[in-house]
Amino acid sequence: MVNQSSVVRRRSSDSVVGRWSLVVGQILLALSVCFLSEAAWAQGKTLVLKGGKLLTISHGTIENGVLVISAGKIAAIGAANSVQVPKDAEVIDVTGMTVYPGLIDSESYLGLTEISAEGSTNDLIETSDEIMPHMHVYDAFHAESELIPVARLNGVTNAIVAPQSQDTLPGQDSFIQLDGKSANDMLLVRDIAMPLNFTGEQRRNESWEKRKFPQTRMGLAAQLRQAFIDAQDYSERWSDYEKKKSEAPAKSDDKKSPPSPPKHDLKLEALLPYLQGKRPIVLAAQEPSDLETAVGLAGQFKLKFVLNHISHSQSVLDYVAGLKVPVIVGPIYEDPKNYERYDAVYKLPGELYKRGVKIAFASYDAHAVRNLPYAAGYATGFGLPHDEALKAITLNPAEIWGVADQLGSLDVGKTANVVVANGDPLDVKTDVKRVFIDGREVPMKSRQTELRDRYSR
Repeated sequence: MVNQSSVVRRRSSDSVVGRWSLVVGQILLALSVCFLSEAAWAQGKTLVLKGGKLLTISHGTIENGVLVISAGKIAAIGAANSVQVPKDAEVIDVTGMTVYPGLIDSESYLGLTEISAEGSTNDLIETSDEIMPHMHVYDAFHAESELIPVARLNGVTNAIVAPQSQDTLPGQDSFIQLDGKSANDMLLVRDIAMPLNFTGEQRRNESWEKRKFPQTRMGLAAQLRQAFIDAQDYSERWSDYEKKKSEAPAKSDDKKSPPSPPKHDLKLEALLPYLQGKRPIVLAAQEPSDLETAVGLAGQFKLKFVLNHISHSQSVLDYVAGLKVPVIVGPIYEDPKNYERYDAVYKLPGELYKRGVKIAFASYDAHAVRNLPYAAGYATGFGLPHDEALKAITLNPAEIWGVADQLGSLDVGKTANVVVANGDPLDVKTDVKRVFIDGREVPMKSRQTELRDRYSR
């Protein structure tokens, strides 16, 4: 026989639970609707930056200009009297300010390191082998790095993230945006290029190292050649397999067995897009002899390349210009060699520009990415025109990395990565006041500003 009182209690309990479930469900639904509405509003909101000095990079400077941002893109740009402000737009008065495109760092370690002295926070290089082209930066990229907001505060909105240079082929670079809900949002191009380092730093000379790695430049060059030759052979074997498979008879009663595919090799597969010229190699060499060896390797395998780290190759700059390839410059503060003038490294960007070489600046760091505009500014004191220095951290890198249709200048249709500052972008006295990434205004906060605010009371 059923106990009536227990049934009543159970029904009462079920009723309470049901009511609470309904209430919680309604709250969650309301919150999700609010969130979706806010997200949709943020995406659809039109912003207008009015009254500022616009450094377009691509088509000069507009005094007292208007920039319209809609759906994450630049919708209109021009002089104040030539651009109609949409009625529903949020107008931000930037009179007296300078407005320019977000800066692009052409080699950084953002998201691969946090605390230099703490090994568990570093994913900078894999030293188990010299040849690691099948490694991908995006597998280790830490989107929540505290160093990203620091860089963003000084107007850097995009960067190449690369492994450190202790390996000859250390893995593949990624191109990131310095804001997003997750790593997926921030990784704009996952495999954009691959470093090939030939500076001598890659030699393994440690006596305790049990593994066998090259200890000379001769060994490095030989190992690189073999890697590319193996990749060519791997490509040919797969092409031969595909050909035989297509020619095989379709009849099931044929006694001939179908061809067997070659064994997959991730290391060799990773080299194929570079051998096919689909992606560029970033060729790093500092001194003339290393540079010529590295360029010879690239020529042997018909690699498309960008030059990097040629800080001490001033004696062969005419040769560099004759290669007709872009050059990433930096770090500009590097000490000269004992056979160089004191200003040899400082003058390098200007000397390359005089010879018609397209240049881009890089920080080669994670903690000092914020100093990117100052490296460009420093070069203006040693022969690089101001406009070209600014171009070397905006439009030039966008062109080098194949994203100039989206980034690098203030043009209609491009992604609204926009910076508002109170002066010249290259001047250390300038303060960045606002940063927009994908048309969204990002908070001007970092770990440092939080500490400052906490302890300055």
